[in-house]
Amino acid sequence: MSPSSGVLTQRLGDVLVITLQREAKRNAIDRALADALDVALNQLEDSPELRAGVLTGGTQVFSAGSDLASRGDYVTERGGEYGLIRRRRAKPLIAAVEGAALGGGLEIVLACDLVVAARHARFGLPEVVRGVLPTCGALFRALQVLPPNVARELVLTGEPLDAERAHAAGLVNRLVEPGQALAQALAMAQRIATNAPLSVQASLKAMNGWLGTDDALGWAATEQALAEIRGSDDLQEGIRAFFERRAPVWKGR
Repeated sequence: MSPSSGVLTQRLGDVLVITLQREAKRNAIDRALADALDVALNQLEDSPELRAGVLTGGTQVFSAGSDLASRGDYVTERGGEYGLIRRRRAKPLIAAVEGAALGGGLEIVLACDLVVAARHARFGLPEVVRGVLPTCGALFRALQVLPPNVARELVLTGEPLDAERAHAAGLVNRLVEPGQALAQALAMAQRIATNAPLSVQASLKAMNGWLGTDDALGWAATEQALAEIRGSDDLQEGIRAFFERRAPVWKGR
C-alpha cells in the first residue's frame, strides 16, 4: 500500500486499487492529484503482474472533476487530462462510484471500462450552470454509452442522473448498496483477472479502439464549442459566481 499526493494505491493479488484521497476538496483534480493518478495508472499498465484496476474516490464522493483554481493545469504527457482521459490502455479499469461523480468526475467515469455504483451515487455534467462546458470527453463519450436524449439532457440541463436511472440507461453495470461499490468492483476485477490476460487485453484494445475511431472528431467538436465561449462575459461571470458562491447573472455574450 502506498500513498502519493492524494492517491492511495493498493495491490490485491493481480488487481490494483487506486483511491483518490482529496475528500476535503471533493476529490477535485489539481496538478498534484493528476500527476499522482498518472503514476498509479502507469503502474497498472506497465506492471506485467497486474491484470485489472479499480478506481474509487472513497465512500463519500467519487469526484467533483476539475479544481477550477488549477486553471486547466492537470494534463499529463501519457494520460492527458487528469492523467486518464486520453490514455491508451490495455488493462480493464473499473470505476467504483459512491456519492457524486460530477463534471470531470463523470468524465473520469466515462474514461473507465466498467462502472459499479452505489444507490446513492449521482452522475452529472453541471458545466452549463457555471457558464462553461464539458471539455474532457463527455460531449462525445456520453453519446457512446447513453441514449442521445439522455446525454443531451445531462449536458443541457446540468441536472444529474441518480444511480437507478444511470443503471437503467446503461451507464452503470452493477448497482449496489451504499458502501459496497468498491467490494463489488474488486470482485468484478478479480473475476476478469482469472481470464487469459492476453485475450482480455487484446479484446479491450479492439473494443476501445473501435469506440475511439471518431475521438478525433469528438475532440475537434469540443474545441470548436469551447472556442465559441472562450473569452465571453458569461464564462467569466460563471467562474466569478462559483467562487463568490452566488447565482450568476448571464448576459448572453
